Amino acid sequence: MIWIVIAAVVDLGQARPNTKLSSQSSSGLRSDCVGNLMRLTLDKALAVGNQLEVEAINGTEHMVLTPSLAAQCGYSMESDPWGNTRIYASLMGCYVDNKDDRTFNVGLRLRMYSQSPSDVVTHEVTKTCNYSPWASQEIVCERNYMEVSNYIAKPDAAAGTKGQDLDDSKSAIPGATDEAHGIWKMTFYTPEPMAMTLSEAQQAGYGAMATHNRLVMRSPYNTAETYSEGVAGIPMEVFKVSTYYKAPHGLVVVNSAAACPTGGVMFTEDVISWHIPRHITPLIDGRIKNLEMHMGINGQRLDESQMAAKRYRLSSTEFHIIIEIPVGSPDGYYKSHAPDYQYHITYTVEPMLELLWRAEDTQADTRYKVLFPITTPLMPRPPQVTDNTIPEDRVFNVHLGPFLHDVELMNITFSTGVLSVAECNARGFTVQEHTFSNGTKSFSLQVPFSDDVVLKHNPEPLVTVYFLPLTYGLLILPEQTPFPHPVELEASLQDVVLPSITGTCDQNLFYINVKYGSQGHNFQTMVGARELNPELAEVYKFRENGSHFSLTLAYTSPDTVFELVESDSVRARIDLLLWDANNNWKLSDLYLACNFPLTTTKCYSNGTMTAMAVKVESVPNLTPGWLTLKDESCKPVFSDSRFAYFSFSVDSCGTTRTFFDNYLLYENEIALFHNSAQAYTSPADPDYRHKVSCYYLVNDTETMAFHYRPRSFEPTAETGSGQLMVQMRLAEDLSYEFFYQAEDYPVVKYLRQPLYFEVELMHSTDPQLELILDNCWATLNEDRTSLPSWDIIVDSCENLDDSYVTVFQPVVSDARVTVPSHFKRFSMKMFTFTKEEEVLKDQIYVHCDAVICETNNHTDGICSGQCASRTRPERMNGVKRGRRSANSTHHQKEISSGPILLLNPQSSL
Repeated sequence: MIWIVIAAVVDLGQARPNTKLSSQSSSGLRSDCVGNLMRLTLDKALAVGNQLEVEAINGTEHMVLTPSLAAQCGYSMESDPWGNTRIYASLMGCYVDNKDDRTFNVGLRLRMYSQSPSDVVTHEVTKTCNYSPWASQEIVCERNYMEVSNYIAKPDAAAGTKGQDLDDSKSAIPGATDEAHGIWKMTFYTPEPMAMTLSEAQQAGYGAMATHNRLVMRSPYNTAETYSEGVAGIPMEVFKVSTYYKAPHGLVVVNSAAACPTGGVMFTEDVISWHIPRHITPLIDGRIKNLEMHMGINGQRLDESQMAAKRYRLSSTEFHIIIEIPVGSPDGYYKSHAPDYQYHITYTVEPMLELLWRAEDTQADTRYKVLFPITTPLMPRPPQVTDNTIPEDRVFNVHLGPFLHDVELMNITFSTGVLSVAECNARGFTVQEHTFSNGTKSFSLQVPFSDDVVLKHNPEPLVTVYFLPLTYGLLILPEQTPFPHPVELEASLQDVVLPSITGTCDQNLFYINVKYGSQGHNFQTMVGARELNPELAEVYKFRENGSHFSLTLAYTSPDTVFELVESDSVRARIDLLLWDANNNWKLSDLYLACNFPLTTTKCYSNGTMTAMAVKVESVPNLTPGWLTLKDESCKPVFSDSRFAYFSFSVDSCGTTRTFFDNYLLYENEIALFHNSAQAYTSPADPDYRHKVSCYYLVNDTETMAFHYRPRSFEPTAETGSGQLMVQMRLAEDLSYEFFYQAEDYPVVKYLRQPLYFEVELMHSTDPQLELILDNCWATLNEDRTSLPSWDIIVDSCENLDDSYVTVFQPVVSDARVTVPSHFKRFSMKMFTFTKEEEVLKDQIYVHCDAVICETNNHTDGICSGQCASRTRPERMNGVKRGRRSANSTHHQKEISSGPILLLNPQSSL
């Protein structure tokens, strides 16, 4: 910052530390003579960062010029905000060495203090100006004073000595007096007369002096003895005084007047118009003739070519002289301001008007010079935001400006905080300053869409709106005036990748995979009709990584629906929906339907039927617990919201029986009958009816399954297949009370130790069924078809070729055996397979084929009874135990037992 100081101190030569003396040839200092003024120009490069003190050189003394002393003695100073300074000294100034009003020696000393008060740089400037001829009256209107000098003729031109001249330079210095001669007193007109002595006038801030042949009077603006007057509509400050001067030849009275404009400026956006009265009535008593009219800038006259080059215009009307200056002329300067944090600029220029007129009655000439600094009113210049963003580049690109050169960008405030320009660039934002040929500048900023200072929202599912609110922190130099400028940037881009759902099935489970889109997990997941919350996610084995999550759920899960039930499967469906709850948008969905194995009807050999009724999607209001069989008293043994499970015997619940050639068919129907006590939830729903059937072959059991159809279709039965439950167990002894369990195998026996086998038809109470052992045989391996093998029972009879004949044990009713025909028992001796007297393996497996027969249907063949016929098997050469017969005309149940280990493999038959 440049400090321009004119201090009220008389420097009598006290020492100052670290003083450096430079002459006026120093770079950055220029002095010249501009008419009746001397001008000293100080470049900002010399003054920047310094505090400036100006002293007037008065012989051996240095007078520190205060603002009041400068106005009183004819000095003025103008400095722009950057330190470019102009100092003007009137050639009639107090401390100017005046040689006969022709040659004037002006001396100034500049003292510049840096940040350290002890470090002082001093520059002394002396300038000699010649100015002649003087007009009878010369008036100077400076920025801080009004000056008028009048020519006073000598009464005796031949008197000769300096003591007899009008020169009274001592009176020019405030406080200096001479009792013998000089200025005696003055009368000011406000316009009322007011008398003062010289000392009183000097104390009031006025300057008065007599030179070789001129009387000089000087007044600051806005003193008690000056007044304002409108002249041709222009406000002017008027200074009038009558001076009484005591000379050796007598008393001389000089009337002096100065009138300086304080207004008259008009502004447009492009032009400054300065109006000065053509006839300045406070200075003119009669008719005058204008002799010269000149325009200048900064105290320097301009010729017509210079004015034309800069588009200056000087003209006159009947009442005014007009100077027109384009706003932005290079002779002035712009300055930034920020009132109420709004950016404005001003333009400042200092035109000069110089006139010369002659009074027609006295033929006396008057030279009139006005130096008039003009600053425009504040002109709003809101910075323009130029958004150069190309959304596809995914980078905000903005320019802010223009600004004047005195504006600096200090920081930028984002939604996350404040960053300096250096921090912005370090973070990856590109901040640059751009300067232009007209002296203005702008600032550019680039911010990637991906940075967290950028806000985002989605007005549509596939569209992202990127929003960047920011505030530029700007600073006006050198005043250090801060002001913010907010900017909001917005860009739209169709760049959203929506999440997607895929799914697969196996025989029991749905496997769901959700791939996140470009916005991550910003959605709700609906599984069926329920939102996927933490509890449900745990049930469905929720797993997640950075890009996916998965669910695993059974097809019987509460959130699945059943579309169709077939003979051996059910078609289940799971519905998933990815939902943006904030915007009520469906982002993705999946309707995955798969067939899963499911036996809905089972037929048991004991005459029991089980059937499962499934609630399908086409009957949404069905309550499965209300379903019954034909006999409505037969209700489900278990039911929930989706299933009803029935278990009943074939001779109950209204089950019908039909005989065919080789099988017996049982049928029933599951339905919701309208005469039921429960009210049907919705008459518009389709009827729920289907048949369940079982048929039994003579030596096997088959099942009948069903599927559901809407009301317009009659439920149909489809044929399925099933197995009777028959088991073979090894008893511990002949009592058949205790049996070896699965964990006891392999069972260890001695050679020829008895083995007691029992074969049982399971889960049947039908006394009309009989279990017949068709064939039984032993093998070395678990594979029932492997070789070698040995027949134990052949065609339902013991193998007579065996030296240790198999024995059928009787079965009688007891607490465990309720239907003896459902059991067969036999015993045999433990043996081993040998070949050429060598034991092949020390273990055997026993296998049987069992036949289920109906006792009231006696026919020839296997069902005629256990061991009703006998067939001798053929022996195998080289093997002591023969191979069982593989020929069978009946369908058998296949059962096995083993392994049974030989404890002493060295023994043989």
